[in-house]
Amino acid sequence: MAPAKRKKTSEKLKVVLDTSLFVNPDVRTSLGTTPTEALETFLFLAAQIHILEFYMPPSIFEELLHFVERDKIPADLLLILHQKPPKKHELKTPAFLLYELIEDIRERVNKGLRIAEKAVRSTEGKKADEIIQDMRRKYRDALREGIIDSKEDVDLLLLAMELDALLITADQGLIKWAEKLGVRWLFPEKFKEYLMSAIKRTELLSAKN
Repeated sequence: MAPAKRKKTSEKLKVVLDTSLFVNPDVRTSLGTTPTEALETFLFLAAQIHILEFYMPPSIFEELLHFVERDKIPADLLLILHQKPPKKHELKTPAFLLYELIEDIRERVNKGLRIAEKAVRSTEGKKADEIIQDMRRKYRDALREGIIDSKEDVDLLLLAMELDALLITADQGLIKWAEKLGVRWLFPEKFKEYLMSAIKRTELLSAKN
């Protein structure tokens, strides 16, 4: 009988990145003042790490390219940041996800209706533009905050599930559903610290070899 194969201990840990790491000004400050600077800093640090693999769904990658100056991005971008779509037709997701998503949407629709009703009742003494602007803001917060509301969000979540990867995003909706599905995630503000720790770990392993 052939001996059982040992699991490779050198298998790289996988990390799935969202554009918010580079685009959101509130979370990219440790990497750079602009999306281009933040991406350049990431690539410089990631090039020194041999224990991690970085991924982005193509839909997210295309979104990122809209925010950066392409001529300033090093050519090794495609070598370091792998584009991979999730296997949409092969992945299995638990049924509770559908139930919870429907229940969440129902609650948000009801909340949106209450906001609209309140806006109608408070028209006295207010300008129409003022009422509409206030209602739009509250309605948007009620329906979109803390939910996965785009195909790009779903791509990130499914890819992280498929790869058993660490998801790094500032999107509260993605974080909420990552926790529901048992997907590991990291606060984006800690991303640079995570990279620096990975560099140290890489150097230690290299020294041992």
